[in-house]
Amino acid sequence: MQNASSKQKKPSRPQKRAGSAAQGASRPQKRTGGAAQGASRPGKHGTAHTPNIDPTGPTALGLTRADFLPTTRADMKARGWDQCDFVYICGDAYVDHPSFGAAIICRLLEAHGYKVGFIAQPDWRDPASIAALGEPRLAFLVSAGNMDSMVNHYSVSKHRRRTDAYTPGGRMGARPDHATIVYGNLIRRTFKNTPIILGGIEASLRRLAHYDYWQDRLKRSVLLDSGADLIIYGMGERPIIELAEALDAGLPIEQITYIDGTVYRTRSLDEVYDAVVLPSWDELEADPLTYARSFNTQYENMDPFSGNRLVEPYPHSVFVVQNPPAKPLATEAFDEAYDLPYTRTYHPDYEAAGGVPALAEVKMSLISNRGCFGECSFCALTFHQGRIVQARSHRSLLAEARRITQEPDFKGYINDVGGPTANFRQPACAKQLTRGACVHKRCLWPKVCRSMKVDHSDYVQLLRELRALPGVKKVFVRSGIRFDYVLADPDPNQTFLRELCEHHVSGQLKVAPEHVSDAVLSVMGKPSRAVYDRFVGEYRAMNRELGRDQYLVPYLMSSHPGSTLREAVELAEYVRDMGYMPEQVQDFYPTPSTMSTCMYYTGVDPRTMKPVYVPKTAHEKALQRALIQYRKPENYELVREALQKAGRTDLIGYGPKCLIAPVKGQRPHGPGKRGGSKRGSGTSGQAQGSSKQGGHDARTRSERRGSSKQSPFAQQGKRGSNAVGRNRAGQGREANRGGHRG
Repeated sequence: MQNASSKQKKPSRPQKRAGSAAQGASRPQKRTGGAAQGASRPGKHGTAHTPNIDPTGPTALGLTRADFLPTTRADMKARGWDQCDFVYICGDAYVDHPSFGAAIICRLLEAHGYKVGFIAQPDWRDPASIAALGEPRLAFLVSAGNMDSMVNHYSVSKHRRRTDAYTPGGRMGARPDHATIVYGNLIRRTFKNTPIILGGIEASLRRLAHYDYWQDRLKRSVLLDSGADLIIYGMGERPIIELAEALDAGLPIEQITYIDGTVYRTRSLDEVYDAVVLPSWDELEADPLTYARSFNTQYENMDPFSGNRLVEPYPHSVFVVQNPPAKPLATEAFDEAYDLPYTRTYHPDYEAAGGVPALAEVKMSLISNRGCFGECSFCALTFHQGRIVQARSHRSLLAEARRITQEPDFKGYINDVGGPTANFRQPACAKQLTRGACVHKRCLWPKVCRSMKVDHSDYVQLLRELRALPGVKKVFVRSGIRFDYVLADPDPNQTFLRELCEHHVSGQLKVAPEHVSDAVLSVMGKPSRAVYDRFVGEYRAMNRELGRDQYLVPYLMSSHPGSTLREAVELAEYVRDMGYMPEQVQDFYPTPSTMSTCMYYTGVDPRTMKPVYVPKTAHEKALQRALIQYRKPENYELVREALQKAGRTDLIGYGPKCLIAPVKGQRPHGPGKRGGSKRGSGTSGQAQGSSKQGGHDARTRSERRGSSKQSPFAQQGKRGSNAVGRNRAGQGREANRGGHRG
């Protein structure tokens, strides 16, 4: 129940610094200038250290411990520090690169004059490890790292992973399960009164009651189980500085209840008179459908302009209060966060172990945007980064690209320029920056909104400028594009698609149709199969015009809510006609606080409360996964069982459309056979991604208009063209999505 129609300021709220929170405002005023440009200057509470490097010059030559935040008492002593203002506890190794959220928060605090220490992967079995830098003056900052610790540790089948890319040498076991909770309690046992602030994706997506797939039950807000005082959720640049200033001004942590983008607990709602009250914990535990309704309310209040304050009641008069999301960053503030003087590498302590594997994936890449209005049901971005796209300036990105070109191991290739969705460089429409994203409508589903401004010109210009830099041989786009957005571009020359194919694809382009059944796609919030078929045709045609031999690699997902064996068989038939077998298949992974995870737990779509079929048992998941990989000999019995249960025994035989033969060890004839006969102008794939594989054979638009031959999957395109053929591209590596895409 909403108690007031508009949000009101709490009486105890101190006056904010001008311009610090309003959307579009310039970046917060610094105590002293120059940090973002790498200039040294004194901090408010002593000498604030700035790495002794030029951020516009070489960044990986001659680095020492002094170029990183203190990680030991000796490091603090070398700087003349007796005490840190903040100590950051992280489940990841210490990597000072802007693709790691901990690095951004720490460098931003440093730029504002605070002394920050860093404890990476403390031994949670030893209380002394958490006290390595002593008690901070203001607060402990706690994050599980760049991934939820349970996703980091376990596969979707709940088997323990063998390696951890965020640990030196890829070693597994350097952090605990539910790391945020464990670290918080470890600190609280040692430091009884020091404020503890949680952040990172694990805390962000577990900030209210949530379903935990690994324990198969509903769990309370991580704020209560960790012993912490506050959560910063979403992207934390705005809230962390506002919080730091409040603590620095002497405001007790229990009085800091007003900052957007934070969650706090209280025993009284006397001053919370503008909130929507969610169902209580007892009600949520008693009825999964009540949780579905509560989740939908949360989902509808995730916009920084239209979202309400939310209250989740717990027993014994405890209330968890979620303030509205923080406003998106203006371009200038976004640039500031990425212009800070990062060393762009891991701490020297990790050299003996071979470094931190996760850095290799991002070291030569650029993050150009954040936020996503694609709103896929299985993705957590709506709950974490939000639907309003924010973009960095060309100046900032070009400056970072120049730093990349000066890395000793730079080979001339910028591996990616993107974000959650590479080709989103602006909000979906102008209204989002004043009234927020629509509460009950999606921007791209079931079709592109008429109010959307579809324009790739800024991204095209950015890519042109990047590939023109001295020393740059190639600029790739690998973080994924939204193909329905590409098709909606009114540019008659298809400039973006043309330049993408001509300059930014390395033989194959990865896209994410996820499924081919419209029934499943509608649950996922993905465009229909016809839209993907149309994109396939446009991509093929463009490559033909350019004389390029390039393929599409589709990411596919099994066992998503809405997928029965019937839809799984439909996906298997699609794979059959692609002409290659995906060696790795992504099962749907129910990670915290996604729409799809709510469906998995409750069995209903929380937006409509209508039932959704959910494949839950390990055996049914195995059946659906085996169907996609039906050519594997070890999957034969599972595939046979699945086809029998689905009533599709017509696919057991020796015909060209059959998936398996009646006898194990034999193969059907035709396109279902690995390396089988030619189809169209391409050959069957070898599942290795070589240029000799069959792909979407590309014909010119005139050929497509004049052709009377259509494949069974041909769909009518915008220009009267037929999207012929299916993907037979090479094997793409597994999509590690699980709700944390980007």
